[in-house]
Formats: sequence, structure tokens, C-alpha cells
Amino acid sequence: MSAQTSRSRLKAWARRLWPVAFWLAVWHIASVAIGHDILLVSPLDAGERLIELAREGDFWLSIGLSLSRIAAGFASALTAGTLLAAASARLPLVRELLAPLVTTIKSVPVASFVILILIWVSSDRLSVAISFLMVFPIVYATMLEGIEQTDPDLLEMADVFEVGRLDRLRFIYVSQVLPYFQAACSLSLGMCWKAGIAAEVIGLPATSIGEHLYEAKVYLATSDLFAWTFVIICISIAGEALFARLVATVVRAIERTL
Repeated sequence: MSAQTSRSRLKAWARRLWPVAFWLAVWHIASVAIGHDILLVSPLDAGERLIELAREGDFWLSIGLSLSRIAAGFASALTAGTLLAAASARLPLVRELLAPLVTTIKSVPVASFVILILIWVSSDRLSVAISFLMVFPIVYATMLEGIEQTDPDLLEMADVFEVGRLDRLRFIYVSQVLPYFQAACSLSLGMCWKAGIAAEVIGLPATSIGEHLYEAKVYLATSDLFAWTFVIICISIAGEALFARLVATVVRAIERTL
């Protein structure tokens, strides 16, 4: 690695980190000015509490269980949204039947869904259902748009050369829809994570991030609240970055086979 490349990377990291350092300083100054830890703890106190929590086994178990529940909802919505979008593009009747359902899901507040779903399922499954409902409309609408935007000239050429359904799906639809799939994942992942955690705060499943956030509120443990919030932010950023790389890797692998 050349010295110039190293300097460029250092400058890039500096550009990313200085805004973070600025707002941490503002946070610290505000906490000192207020002077009450219950109202606003300093970033140092929140960091110390985070280190303490990280030494506890329950901390990592809660993160793992929350992640698994929300990931299950996300994966289910991704699968259902893609399959139903394909069915809607093929069958107008399916699209007509799903249109009011998708509109309703997009319009109803998360809190209403949480209360309603708690009547039907246990709190352990609540975040799965809420994550599904937040992601499904985005994936469905985006994938349906991608399928409809498929180049008609390619489809006409496939008809002329009598290309089979499987080859048409593999060589035309997949390549045309992949960018929309990436966009759907990018748009829905962060929303899914936030909605899933919000559902846990209301449903209070045992050993979850939402349960710890609620306990922090009840016991006025502001340092715990900020520590867990920092965990949520880090997981969201890291999760989106890792999933984006995973999707990009899969997309490149698929494109090489086309």
C-alpha cells in the first residue's frame, strides 16, 4: 500500500469521524449544562455503562434473540413480497385482491398493528409479525414495479425465438429485476429493525432489547437507555452494510451465471 493511498484513507476516515466527534462534544456539553443524569447522561457515562452491560451474558443473548426474531420477519416478507409481486404481474386478479391489503398495511400505524396482533399471538412472535408487515409492502411494490419495467423488446425477442419459461425467468426477468430487489432491501432493512424494536418495547418479550429499553424507562436508568440505544444504532448501521454487501455479492454471482 502506497503512502498516498494511506493518506487518502486517513482523510476519508477523518471526514467520516469529525461530525461524530462534534456531536459527541455537543452531547457532553449539554449533559454538563443540565447537570442531572436522569435527564441526560454524558457520553462517557453511557459508554461506561455499555461496557458493563457487554460483560453480562444476558446482554448478548438479548441482542441475539431480537436479531433472530426481526430477521425472521424480514426474510419472510422478502420471500412473500417477491413471490406475490411475480403472481400479481402475471395474474391481474391477484393484483386486484392484494391492492387494498397492501394499501391498508402501508396506512395503518405500527401501534395499531401491535395492539391488534398481541390479541392473536404471543409477545415473543410480535416483532416477527411487525417486521413482516413493515417490509412486505415495500418489497411487493418495488418488485412489482421492477417486473413491469422489464424491457418489452427483450420479451418480444424471447417470444420470437420461443424461449422457455425457465430460461426467460433466468436470462431476462432476473437480470432486469435485480436492481429493484437491491433497492427494496436497502429501503426496508432499517425500517424493519426500528419497527421490530418498537414492537418489543410494547410487547415486552422476555430477554429482548425492547424489554431492556422499557426497564430503563421504568427505573429512570438513563445510562442504560442511551447504552441500549447506541447498540440499536450500531446494529442497524452494521446490519445494513453487511446485508448490502451480501446482496451485492449474490447479485454478482447471479449475473456471472446469466
